[in-house]
Amino acid sequence: MGCDVKFWIGFSLIPGIGPRRLLELANYFGDIERAWNASLSDLKAAGLDLNLAQTVVSVRERISLDQERERLAKINARAVIYCDGEYPPRLREIYDFPPLLYVRGDSIASDESSLTVVGSRLPSSYGRQVVREIVRELSASGVTVVSGLARGIDAEAHRAALEGGGRTLAVLGSGVDVIYPGENSGLADKIMHQGTLISEFPLGTTPKPYHFPRRNRIMSGISLGTLVVEAGERSGSLITADFALEQGREVFAVPGSIFSPKSRGSNRLIQEGAKLVAKATDILEELNLRAVARKESKVLPENSVEEILLPHLSKEAVHIDGLCRLSGLSITQVESTLAMMEIKGIVERTDGMSYILR
Repeated sequence: MGCDVKFWIGFSLIPGIGPRRLLELANYFGDIERAWNASLSDLKAAGLDLNLAQTVVSVRERISLDQERERLAKINARAVIYCDGEYPPRLREIYDFPPLLYVRGDSIASDESSLTVVGSRLPSSYGRQVVREIVRELSASGVTVVSGLARGIDAEAHRAALEGGGRTLAVLGSGVDVIYPGENSGLADKIMHQGTLISEFPLGTTPKPYHFPRRNRIMSGISLGTLVVEAGERSGSLITADFALEQGREVFAVPGSIFSPKSRGSNRLIQEGAKLVAKATDILEELNLRAVARKESKVLPENSVEEILLPHLSKEAVHIDGLCRLSGLSITQVESTLAMMEIKGIVERTDGMSYILR
């Protein structure tokens, strides 16, 4: 069918030519270049209605294929075709797979052991903590973490993967040059140095509501499984989980409070058969992936105030007022010591003025 990338790029710029229709055209003409240069009558014979065939003929006249490739090169992006060696083989197995991916960052050829992580855009401190703990360990165990660069759980998953020293892929509902939300631009830059931005949408494409369900099928399709953390009853994360089930992938969910609306969707997934996850090894064992052996290091206090505070810190968040009460120290002593411990990576602040031991 021909793997000349510029013609695939050209078709991605024509409204109405989606993944299935593009593959049908390539199959019909036997070569993507022949499909690109086909006459109006030949396009109609290939199954396009008159309006769409006319759109193809008129739009392609305004497209400079060489300029499109230059635009990609300027931002260090490239197009990957489904017949290229870099294209993820697992993604090629799904129904309605994207024949063309725009990528910006490292190669995606080596991300076979990958897991998609999705969840609430407004997570609780519990949800954030769970993602940080589980994803850091998965990342350190060589699992590539996939998410959608959205606010909340997505962003937490990407950050935790980077902190764990592993790779992370961000699948966008826009072009790889249009970062949404804008507040995650800095995170996107870091991902490009330790992973990849991915989209099926051409450069300059702005995010639209209907783009995100399409994006979700790629997220689930590229991975061995999908982990859901804090999803409400109408959460878009459940769409990703549904895609994963349709694609024959594993679905995992972290249980949440029965009183929390944020956890109703994820708790229901567990009721319906999703694997309950309490720690990273639950996922690693289910996917037959080997965990990295870790040597637990004991935190040693550097001064007398740290020595008093440490016994009262754990993975359960405790408010600074509670630490003052438990330790008998003044608020000034506790605040200044916690600030230094946070800089050293010993503790982490969650919501408000609560702290956990890292």
